[in-house]
Amino acid sequence: MPGLLRGMARVAVVSGTATAVSNRVSRRQASRWGGDAGGYYEEPPQAQPPPQAPPPQPVAAAPADDPITRLQELGELKSQGLLTEEEFAAAKAKVLAG
Repeated sequence: MPGLLRGMARVAVVSGTATAVSNRVSRRQASRWGGDAGGYYEEPPQAQPPPQAPPPQPVAAAPADDPITRLQELGELKSQGLLTEEEFAAAKAKVLAG
């Protein structure tokens, strides 16, 4: 889940930046080609930043009979980028403690 949220946040930032740049270029071209007497670019008002996503919940260890199997599953999730190093270490500690 954290990887999905990270990906969604990245898409939002990239698309927001692309929109802002596109709008700025369009306004600049319109003022140049429209014969605007000022001949300068006026900065648009800054938009408020999007609300922060809640912090990811710690990974809960699913009940598994074999801790080796659970550790392998966690390793696969980490290699796929779905778990960060910190999340992996926390989940591994839970499996080994239980």
